Amino acid sequence: MKKILIALIAIFLTSNLFGAKVTFLRTSIAEEGFQMYIAADIVKRLGYDVEITNDVSYEVAYQTIAQNAKSKDAYIMAAAWIPLHNSKIKGAGGSKKIDIIGSYIKNCAQGYLIDKKTAEKYNIKYINDLKDPKIAKLFDSNGDGKADLAGCDAGWGCEKVIEYQLDAFGLRDTVEHNQGQYSSIITDTIARYKSGKPILYYTWTPYWVSGKLVPGKDTVFLQVTHSAHPVTKSTKLPNGADYGFNVNTQDFAVNASLPKNYKDIAKLLEVMRLDVNDVSGENMLMEQGQNKEADIKRHAQMWLKSNADKVNKWIAEAKEAK
Repeated sequence: MKKILIALIAIFLTSNLFGAKVTFLRTSIAEEGFQMYIAADIVKRLGYDVEITNDVSYEVAYQTIAQNAKSKDAYIMAAAWIPLHNSKIKGAGGSKKIDIIGSYIKNCAQGYLIDKKTAEKYNIKYINDLKDPKIAKLFDSNGDGKADLAGCDAGWGCEKVIEYQLDAFGLRDTVEHNQGQYSSIITDTIARYKSGKPILYYTWTPYWVSGKLVPGKDTVFLQVTHSAHPVTKSTKLPNGADYGFNVNTQDFAVNASLPKNYKDIAKLLEVMRLDVNDVSGENMLMEQGQNKEADIKRHAQMWLKSNADKVNKWIAEAKEAK
């Protein structure tokens, strides 16, 4: 009877019957599902039951985390773009309600690009060069005389930066920021490139676009003549180059009570690393048709299997913290 009681207690402790709940907030960007499933799976291996929300916008995710700042449950988003999302985090309550942990995916670059052929022919090096109506007209796809920039979805962090820079660099009269569903807009841009026409677009890494339009081969990044950013004072890199956007890290955003209530999860999120190229590679598989939910989950499991030694080490460190 005593052995049965001990066994029941062990099950009770390891199955989170104390009511602890871990919720991962899945963003509405399908290509961020891969990184979320990897993190959620490893948290499960710590012994927690994990729930995953339906797709939510960044704003809803941060608001949900902030509203549960003092909760005994854990709320996690695996796609906090820092510093791009700093203003979103501040708007939701800042560090008193939202804690940013780890450096999950480093070297997430972003910026404006044009096709290499046009860049070399007209010596275009800066987005500021499009202030010249003659240069801007090269990228006009609808006949209004303005350059058509394939830009960001409304509500994304990059939208705020692009809109700010159109004013800061005096580009309103010569550049049109085309918005909508990014995947559709960029598909049209790629088709335009394949037909031999000049293109102007915004993109980021990790993402599949740079596998289709390879920077340095098919396209080139445009720089800015000086930093102008709504969140950070400088976007200049150590080598002096300035692409108008900071190189970001995708970290974990969690409710403020998580580090205290779940020391093991906090430690895990602190030490986990996912290579930006691994994410871009998975995103390319999605673009090639492996984009169903089952495919994304399978990709995550493949990564976990290939990186089992790393994962086991992270889990061991997390358990020590607890």
